[in-house]
Amino acid sequence: MSDKVYAISKVVGTSKKSIEDAIDNAISTASKSINNLDWFEVKETRGYIDNNKVAYYQVSLELGFRYEK
Repeated sequence: MSDKVYAISKVVGTSKKSIEDAIDNAISTASKSINNLDWFEVKETRGYIDNNKVAYYQVSLELGFRYEK
């Protein structure tokens, strides 16, 4: 197995449904532009409140992607 080199991209995903959907939205959108995504780390979780109810979930992620050799 060869050594690998990674870069990190910071992204924010949102969803009206759930934190999990916000994560999935961020990863699926980023994967259209970034190749070799290997891992993610949730850094922050927030939300938006409207009329005393959760209106949006917002999740900040760091995505690790491999450089090609």
